[in-house]
Amino acid sequence: MIGEQQLKENWEAVVGFMSEKFGDGEQLDLDAIVYLIGVQELGIGAKNFKKDEKVNLMHIAICRLLEPYGYYEFDFFDDDGWPHYNTKEQLPTLKPGEQSVLMKEAIVQYFIEKELI
Repeated sequence: MIGEQQLKENWEAVVGFMSEKFGDGEQLDLDAIVYLIGVQELGIGAKNFKKDEKVNLMHIAICRLLEPYGYYEFDFFDDDGWPHYNTKEQLPTLKPGEQSVLMKEAIVQYFIEKELI
């Protein structure tokens, strides 16, 4: 776990990077960044996704982001190329602020791993 100040600085770097690339002049929020990570992990590029596909993209991102924490494990790609994950361990009950910190930390780690920040 990284320190609070380092997490804040790294999170701002992620938001800046993603907003510049995809924000059309707007600052992206946590949900938008999770969605874009899902698109990246799906790997088929930009397209107009249906509502249920958008929900699935966010699920893919959450699974991928929390995989290093031991909560999910990649299982397989289906015939349409969508990744599927198994739950290894149930997520602990977290308050909304704690959920946000966990997701931001996981996103920062993802961007560090991908050498984007």
